[in-house]
Amino acid sequence: MKPQLIIFAILIAGFIGYNIFFQSPDDKTNTIINILFASILFGYISFMAYTLLKKMKK
Repeated sequence: MKPQLIIFAILIAGFIGYNIFFQSPDDKTNTIINILFASILFGYISFMAYTLLKKMKK
């Protein structure tokens, strides 16, 4: 479980870093990138939850 949390922390840091330093000048493009990044984060959260439930079942 620890490597998954490290990957999640890196994804969060990347999301924050993008929003602070590397924002796109176009608002529409910036919104699309933020939505895609958030979708990846929530997808990874669901993957971690599924993995945890699978381990708890055993």
